[in-house]
Amino acid sequence: MPTSPAPLRSGDQVAIVCTARKASAEELRAAVQVLESWGLRVVLGESVNAEYHQFGGPDELRSRDFQQMLDRPDIRAILVARGGYGTPRIIDQIDFSRFANNPKWIAGFSDITTLNCHLLRLGHESIHGVMPLLFHQPGGEAALESLRRALFGESVAYTVQPHPLNRPGTAEGELMGGNLSLLQTLTGTPSDCPTAGRILFLEDVEEYLYSIDRMMVHLDRSGKLRDLAGLVVGHFSAPQDNTVPFGFTPEEIIDTYARKYAFPVCYGFPIGHEPTNMALICGRRARLTVDEGEARLEYIMPTAAGL
Repeated sequence: MPTSPAPLRSGDQVAIVCTARKASAEELRAAVQVLESWGLRVVLGESVNAEYHQFGGPDELRSRDFQQMLDRPDIRAILVARGGYGTPRIIDQIDFSRFANNPKWIAGFSDITTLNCHLLRLGHESIHGVMPLLFHQPGGEAALESLRRALFGESVAYTVQPHPLNRPGTAEGELMGGNLSLLQTLTGTPSDCPTAGRILFLEDVEEYLYSIDRMMVHLDRSGKLRDLAGLVVGHFSAPQDNTVPFGFTPEEIIDTYARKYAFPVCYGFPIGHEPTNMALICGRRARLTVDEGEARLEYIMPTAAGL
């Protein structure tokens, strides 16, 4: 079972870094205020305000900054400022040996799926959730509160309205997943995670419909779907299409491959590149219940605080 970092407490110090795209201190000012309102002290990493083309500084700077925050015992959580692209470029330069002896929460989504999967592969929980650059997006209040609850070790369960493609059933297993394109990118790398017996969750943004199909073919052919305990499908925002339409929605594409197997499936789950991006704890054991009335996802193992 993956290890769970200790819940945050008022007075703890947390860091914001850029492992992918650049972000300025001015863009993060509102997020710092939110974190301070939670009773936390905030340290901005060297990569904040750094700039190298699209990135928050060159690879060497971003990896050094993240490494320093990993190794500092006074930093109790690391929030990645934003996604974009860049984390796969530096993940192999990061040494998690000190982190293993003093684990802390690491949170983000999208490109940060790289860290979520890598940490799970190493046996540690992490948080898939809203990032500081998006803390004040309209309609994101519930997502932000879910992140706070995850960081502070408070209990949470999610209920989702029925969807016509849902497959009823009950599944138990560790949560894993994130951005579909990143999951494919990580296949066959040291950050790749086994899916057997786990509840996989998926989301993506601005992908071509044929590309979503191609990635689902890859997941299926590589055996990633075969032994799942369950599947949770989140937002597939702003899908793109060709001049000749592909002919299926993202949900219909996923259903083409999911229906080959018997595990329960929940569509329309509030995760991904929308304001309702609820926090999920990667590696935490959960129960997915899907019936005709609703779908429900809840954690079933105690947290580090004994909840």
